[in-house]
Amino acid sequence: METHSTLPEKPDSTTPGTKAESFALLESEGSLQQFVEAWKAGKLPKAEWTHAAHVAMAAYFAFDHAAAATFAIMKAGILHHNTSVGTPNTEDNGYHETLTRFWSSEIGEFVRAGRYRSRLEAVRAAVSAFGSDRDRFRRFYSFDVVRDRRARREWVAPDRQA
Repeated sequence: METHSTLPEKPDSTTPGTKAESFALLESEGSLQQFVEAWKAGKLPKAEWTHAAHVAMAAYFAFDHAAAATFAIMKAGILHHNTSVGTPNTEDNGYHETLTRFWSSEIGEFVRAGRYRSRLEAVRAAVSAFGSDRDRFRRFYSFDVVRDRRARREWVAPDRQA
Protein backbone atom coordinates (compact mmCIF):
# COMPACT_ATOMS: atom_id res chain seq x y z
CA MET A 1 0.00 0.00 0.00
CA GLU A 2 1.26 3.43 -0.82
CA THR A 3 2.20 5.74 1.98
CA HIS A 4 1.66 9.44 1.91
CA SER A 5 2.43 10.40 5.41
CA THR A 6 4.09 13.22 7.13
CA LEU A 7 3.88 11.55 10.50
CA PRO A 8 3.41 13.75 13.52
CA GLU A 9 5.83 13.40 16.35
CA LYS A 10 4.92 10.48 18.57
CA PRO A 11 2.89 12.07 21.34
CA ASP A 12 3.19 11.15 24.98
CA SER A 13 0.06 9.04 25.26
CA THR A 14 -0.28 9.92 28.94
CA THR A 15 -0.76 13.60 28.10
CA PRO A 16 -3.98 14.41 26.29
CA GLY A 17 -3.38 16.28 23.04
CA THR A 18 -7.04 16.57 22.12
CA LYS A 19 -10.25 15.67 23.81
CA ALA A 20 -9.14 12.03 23.58
CA GLU A 21 -9.32 11.62 27.33
CA SER A 22 -13.06 12.36 27.23
CA PHE A 23 -13.88 9.40 24.98
CA ALA A 24 -15.30 6.56 27.07
CA LEU A 25 -13.72 4.02 24.73
CA LEU A 26 -10.27 5.20 25.83
CA GLU A 27 -10.85 4.81 29.58
CA SER A 28 -9.59 1.23 29.84
CA GLU A 29 -8.80 -1.93 27.90
CA GLY A 30 -12.29 -3.14 28.83
CA SER A 31 -14.09 -0.05 27.54
CA LEU A 32 -12.08 -0.18 24.31
CA GLN A 33 -12.94 -3.85 23.84
CA GLN A 34 -16.65 -3.17 24.50
CA PHE A 35 -16.61 -0.42 21.86
CA VAL A 36 -14.92 -2.70 19.32
CA GLU A 37 -17.37 -5.52 20.00
CA ALA A 38 -20.37 -3.18 19.64
CA TRP A 39 -18.96 -1.88 16.34
CA LYS A 40 -18.27 -5.38 14.99
CA ALA A 41 -21.76 -6.57 16.01
CA GLY A 42 -23.47 -3.63 14.32
CA LYS A 43 -24.77 -2.36 17.66
CA LEU A 44 -22.77 0.86 17.94
CA PRO A 45 -25.11 3.87 17.82
CA LYS A 46 -24.65 6.01 14.72
CA ALA A 47 -23.84 9.09 16.83
CA GLU A 48 -20.84 7.31 18.37
CA TRP A 49 -19.23 6.60 14.98
CA THR A 50 -17.25 9.85 14.93
CA HIS A 51 -13.97 10.67 13.22
CA ALA A 52 -12.13 9.91 16.48
CA ALA A 53 -13.91 6.54 16.65
CA HIS A 54 -12.75 5.76 13.09
CA VAL A 55 -9.19 6.66 14.19
CA ALA A 56 -9.48 4.47 17.27
CA MET A 57 -10.66 1.47 15.27
CA ALA A 58 -7.92 1.84 12.65
CA ALA A 59 -5.30 2.05 15.41
CA TYR A 60 -6.85 -0.90 17.24
CA PHE A 61 -6.48 -3.13 14.19
CA ALA A 62 -3.14 -1.67 13.03
CA PHE A 63 -1.60 -2.61 16.39
CA ASP A 64 -1.29 -6.23 15.29
CA HIS A 65 -2.25 -6.33 11.61
CA ALA A 66 -0.33 -5.43 8.48
CA ALA A 67 -1.44 -2.50 6.33
CA ALA A 68 -3.54 -4.51 3.86
CA ALA A 69 -5.32 -6.42 6.62
CA THR A 70 -6.05 -3.23 8.58
CA PHE A 71 -7.59 -1.65 5.50
CA ALA A 72 -9.68 -4.76 4.72
CA ILE A 73 -10.98 -4.94 8.30
CA MET A 74 -11.84 -1.24 8.30
CA LYS A 75 -13.61 -1.44 4.94
CA ALA A 76 -15.73 -4.44 5.92
CA GLY A 77 -16.46 -2.96 9.34
CA ILE A 78 -17.52 0.44 8.03
CA LEU A 79 -19.77 -1.12 5.39
CA HIS A 80 -21.35 -3.35 8.05
CA HIS A 81 -21.75 -0.48 10.53
CA ASN A 82 -23.38 1.74 7.92
CA THR A 83 -25.84 -0.99 6.97
CA SER A 84 -26.59 -1.64 10.65
CA VAL A 85 -27.45 2.00 11.40
CA GLY A 86 -29.31 2.69 8.15
CA THR A 87 -26.65 4.76 6.40
CA PRO A 88 -26.87 3.98 2.69
CA ASN A 89 -23.58 3.30 0.89
CA THR A 90 -24.16 5.17 -2.37
CA GLU A 91 -22.23 7.31 -4.85
CA ASP A 92 -22.76 10.31 -2.57
CA ASN A 93 -23.05 8.90 0.94
CA GLY A 94 -21.67 6.33 3.33
CA TYR A 95 -18.51 4.33 2.73
CA HIS A 96 -15.63 6.17 1.02
CA GLU A 97 -12.87 3.98 -0.45
CA THR A 98 -10.18 6.65 -0.80
CA LEU A 99 -10.65 8.15 2.64
CA THR A 100 -10.78 4.74 4.30
CA ARG A 101 -7.57 3.69 2.60
CA PHE A 102 -5.91 7.05 3.27
CA TRP A 103 -6.73 6.97 6.99
CA SER A 104 -5.93 3.27 7.38
CA SER A 105 -2.51 4.00 5.91
CA GLU A 106 -1.84 7.15 7.94
CA ILE A 107 -2.92 5.64 11.24
CA GLY A 108 -1.39 2.26 10.55
CA GLU A 109 1.96 3.79 9.71
CA PHE A 110 1.80 5.88 12.89
CA VAL A 111 0.97 2.90 15.09
CA ARG A 112 3.53 0.58 13.51
CA ALA A 113 6.24 3.26 13.88
CA GLY A 114 5.58 3.57 17.61
CA ARG A 115 6.72 1.31 20.38
CA TYR A 116 3.49 1.04 22.28
CA ARG A 117 3.34 -1.32 25.24
CA SER A 118 -0.33 -2.03 24.71
CA ARG A 119 -3.10 -1.71 22.16
CA LEU A 120 -4.84 0.84 24.40
CA GLU A 121 -1.70 2.99 24.48
CA ALA A 122 -1.49 2.88 20.67
CA VAL A 123 -5.16 3.76 20.29
CA ARG A 124 -4.88 6.66 22.75
CA ALA A 125 -1.81 8.00 20.92
CA ALA A 126 -3.51 7.77 17.51
CA VAL A 127 -6.66 9.51 18.76
CA SER A 128 -4.50 12.20 20.34
CA ALA A 129 -2.55 12.69 17.09
CA PHE A 130 -5.39 12.39 14.56
CA GLY A 131 -8.71 12.55 16.42
CA SER A 132 -9.22 16.25 15.86
CA ASP A 133 -7.37 16.40 12.51
CA ARG A 134 -10.34 15.30 10.45
CA ASP A 135 -9.26 17.39 7.43
CA ARG A 136 -5.67 16.09 7.26
CA PHE A 137 -6.34 14.47 3.88
CA ARG A 138 -6.90 17.91 2.30
CA ARG A 139 -3.12 18.48 2.40
CA PHE A 140 -2.72 15.57 -0.01
CA TYR A 141 -5.53 16.25 -2.49
CA SER A 142 -6.00 19.33 -4.68
CA PHE A 143 -9.68 18.53 -5.30
CA ASP A 144 -12.71 17.84 -3.12
CA VAL A 145 -12.00 14.17 -2.52
CA VAL A 146 -14.99 13.87 -0.16
CA ARG A 147 -17.50 14.67 -2.89
CA ASP A 148 -15.66 12.99 -5.73
CA ARG A 149 -17.73 9.97 -6.78
CA ARG A 150 -14.80 8.13 -8.29
CA ALA A 151 -12.78 8.59 -5.05
CA ARG A 152 -15.74 7.30 -3.05
CA ARG A 153 -15.97 4.13 -5.13
CA GLU A 154 -12.25 3.40 -5.79
CA TRP A 155 -8.79 4.35 -4.52
CA VAL A 156 -7.51 7.65 -5.86
CA ALA A 157 -3.91 8.36 -4.89
CA PRO A 158 -3.01 11.77 -3.49
CA ASP A 159 -2.08 14.25 -6.18
CA ARG A 160 0.16 16.46 -4.06
CA GLN A 161 2.66 16.26 -1.26
CA ALA A 162 1.71 17.53 2.16
